Amino acid sequence: MNDSFSRPALVGTSFKHEHLGAILDQGLQQGFFEVHAENYMGAGGPPHRALAAIRERYPLSLHGVCMSIGGPDALDSTHLARFRELVERYEPAFVSEHLAWSSHGGTFFNDLLPLPYRRETLDHVCAHIDRMQAAIGRPILLENPSTYVMFASSTMSETDFLRAVAQRTGCGLLLDVNNVFVSATNHGDSPRDYLAAFPLEYVGEIHLAGHSEQRDDEDQPLLIDSHDRPVADEVWDLYAALIARIGPVPTLIEWDSDLPAWPVLRAQAEAARQLLNERLCHEA
Repeated sequence: MNDSFSRPALVGTSFKHEHLGAILDQGLQQGFFEVHAENYMGAGGPPHRALAAIRERYPLSLHGVCMSIGGPDALDSTHLARFRELVERYEPAFVSEHLAWSSHGGTFFNDLLPLPYRRETLDHVCAHIDRMQAAIGRPILLENPSTYVMFASSTMSETDFLRAVAQRTGCGLLLDVNNVFVSATNHGDSPRDYLAAFPLEYVGEIHLAGHSEQRDDEDQPLLIDSHDRPVADEVWDLYAALIARIGPVPTLIEWDSDLPAWPVLRAQAEAARQLLNERLCHEA
């Protein structure tokens, strides 16, 4: 693993305000919590009081969803300034964004949209990451996307594109294993082949999440990165094989809708911890 992104083997979950009392009462040993940056860009109020209570006890992961790193337009200066203020205010252990775009021509789309992997795209993604990292004064982790379409105009694989971005900008990578499984299944590819080609030396954090299944117009399975249920068995299997290769990496369980009670979400984190501990015992 790249030493710049080497971290203790923490295990965390998404932080939702509904769980605040239970988290403070029951805790999460050696845990951390992730929040979406855009939910905390106001000056104060209940959201910040809750997040401050968590930050007093646990490291935070600040996860951006609206920077539009992959878009052709310049980054929004106001949004970037607000993001920087959050980094300064909470000093998170991890800062991450998506390899995706969500704005064009001044219009914001409430989605994380895919992009073609080619030289022109690589240049403006790297320029955007350079600007973001300069603004916040630290490297970010860039997350691989979940995708539902592929571009005929792509001239690079996604894994080669991510490797080139990390090499050019000095950023790390956030490897979302559920996204790997969702995208590979949707495109008829092998998730294990994808992981075999992934630039694992840049991975500083791992995401696990649940996904839902729909049917497309041809009645074929279409997986959706829904974050609304437990991690699937196939994703756990990929994760176990991954950490057997690269060792323990901070791992976060994402669960953003149809929230369970806190003990259910904590149990998902503990399942990841058990796999990490097994790996640590093996290394010892």
